[in-house]
Amino acid sequence: MVAQTVLPFKLEITKDEITAHAGLAMFGEFMHAMGFPGLVDREIPGPGSGAGYRPSQFIEPLLLMLHGGGRSLEDIRQILMDTGLREILRMDRIPSSDAVGDWLRRMGRGEGLGKFGKVNREVIRRALNREACTDYTLDIDATQIVAEKKSARKTYKGEIGYMPIVGHIGENGLVIGDEFREGNESPNSKNLTFIKHCAVQMPKGKRIAHFRADSATYQADVFNWCEENDVTFAIGADLDEAVQKAIAQIPQKQWRPFRDGDIAQTVHTMNKTKKSFRLIVIRRPVQRDLFDGESPRERYSVIASNRDESAQETVLWYNRRGETSENRLKELKIGFGMERMPCGQFGANAIFFRIGVLAYNLFVMFKQNVLPKGWRKLQVQTLRWRLYQTAGKVTLHAGYMWLRVKRWMFALMERIRTRCIELASA
Repeated sequence: MVAQTVLPFKLEITKDEITAHAGLAMFGEFMHAMGFPGLVDREIPGPGSGAGYRPSQFIEPLLLMLHGGGRSLEDIRQILMDTGLREILRMDRIPSSDAVGDWLRRMGRGEGLGKFGKVNREVIRRALNREACTDYTLDIDATQIVAEKKSARKTYKGEIGYMPIVGHIGENGLVIGDEFREGNESPNSKNLTFIKHCAVQMPKGKRIAHFRADSATYQADVFNWCEENDVTFAIGADLDEAVQKAIAQIPQKQWRPFRDGDIAQTVHTMNKTKKSFRLIVIRRPVQRDLFDGESPRERYSVIASNRDESAQETVLWYNRRGETSENRLKELKIGFGMERMPCGQFGANAIFFRIGVLAYNLFVMFKQNVLPKGWRKLQVQTLRWRLYQTAGKVTLHAGYMWLRVKRWMFALMERIRTRCIELASA
């Protein structure tokens, strides 16, 4: 008796080698064109014996998993079972998810975090040396990761988790620095140390010339460092007593219409700043609470800056943080699975987060250096749908391995492979 089905098709097992991630192989070829596996094996401590896995044999499937949309170490199995993809990329050995977890914990206990930092610094060097720009903008921001782990601490938002801080290059989106932090560490802690760390990651001939951050970085030592290093800045200001007093002293005639409110500026200084700076104040009306006669009629947002331009121009430049920092943090966390951590140990999760940063940076480079211009603003979720999740058939014929794809995808993949050849020979 023939089984009944909703739709009139039948299932059959095929012996053909088929991959559901033919497009992901293009990213894998890009990594090899960049010499990334060799870089990892040079910098990261290897196995104690010849039978162990090389560092690149841990990293490559992890990066493919994160690019493909994996959310946990268990998703490594999808790469392991995709024998077609493994044949194309010559991945003969892939560790199990348990082995990857053990490796992350070992790396977290030793010098692994610093070694991965060196890998990211070399990736940044290769990326920036392809650009003519010499002066860049640094955007920093802390972000909460909720994680019910034994090692996690309660954040200022009341959740259990971690509070890493990330530094983006405004012009191209690359993560120049990251620091994985305990959840109970304040977002305004050690910000100058982190800014200096980001600055020294820049390759020779490139520098941080501009800086943006929210009010967690409203600190005298940050202002002094910017002035001493000829860095222009726009930083959200705390509405502390001194700032409120400065706002109250702005003459009414200096206020000018700006968007849905008014804008004015004044000169301000802090006890430990060596130079004064501008306070740019935006005043907007607040709808009063019907049952609270004491609610304020106006609310203020303030930006501290040393930029030599109009107040309106500085505000517009500062507001670009929404795209250059906040949205890119969302891409790192949601797009690349960094909103959850795989291990119970802080050090292992710090390693995993830095691997996520590498996955994100390689994604940025893949778009900028390989993909057509119209693809360069795509988020990773869209790229998965349009490219990575392309089916392909892997065959051996006349001594060659062939990846067969549909006609509509062939031209794009040919272009990607041509660009990879150019990158490998550069």
